Amino acid sequence: MNVKLIAHTVQPDKVIAAAAKLCYSQTGAMDLMNDMSDEKAENFVEMLGKIGHESPIEHASFTFAIEGVSRSLLAQITRHRLASFSVQSQRYVKLKNFIYITPPEIESIPEALQVYQETMQNCVKSYQKLAEILEQKHYADFLEQGISEKEAKHKAEKKAIEDARFVLPNASETKMVMTMNTRELLHFFRLRCCNRAQWEIRELAKAMVKEVYPVSPKLFANAGPACCTGACPEGKMTCGNCQAVRQEYANLKAELN
Repeated sequence: MNVKLIAHTVQPDKVIAAAAKLCYSQTGAMDLMNDMSDEKAENFVEMLGKIGHESPIEHASFTFAIEGVSRSLLAQITRHRLASFSVQSQRYVKLKNFIYITPPEIESIPEALQVYQETMQNCVKSYQKLAEILEQKHYADFLEQGISEKEAKHKAEKKAIEDARFVLPNASETKMVMTMNTRELLHFFRLRCCNRAQWEIRELAKAMVKEVYPVSPKLFANAGPACCTGACPEGKMTCGNCQAVRQEYANLKAELN
């Protein structure tokens, strides 16, 4: 997995502080920003976090480049509907170098790993064979329509992988660019950093915390699972390790300071 913060709102603390102050000021947002020191902006953002006033933090957004994750993870993460996604298409990008994600539990058992690897190899062989058969069929059809050989070959390949991709597994690696505003991002962390979250998306969420925390330690002071800021909300489904989880994220942030 490779996660990189590639863009974010410039001076997020000042933008958020100015937006919040604007609600109670006769001064315009630009003047508020110009008159505000970095320290004052950070202190104001910290205060917003303590009182739970979250709407102003929606004005700052963060964009991540994410690679080395599975299509299974994609199905989970797109449930966060306030985020924006651009995902590598299996319809338009032909599979040439098949990369797949292996769950740690499967990797830890040699017998399971062998079955898994054989399954992945069979999937890619089936994909390649289907793409070949379909491409020949579509190529002939396009030639009959009077399309040039060069264009017919290109169109046939694209049309073939549109259907051949149906045999690819959830384990297939994908790449995406994802943007979230700060409020949604903190919500994402509360859910997906939790020990009860699926292992892959939990790993992604933690990697994202590492990327954004140095940008604004005040804004992301509470970044992490819900138990970092209070009691575990999972009830009888709790992992029972809240104290250890709190310490884990406290140590992570200390290392990033």
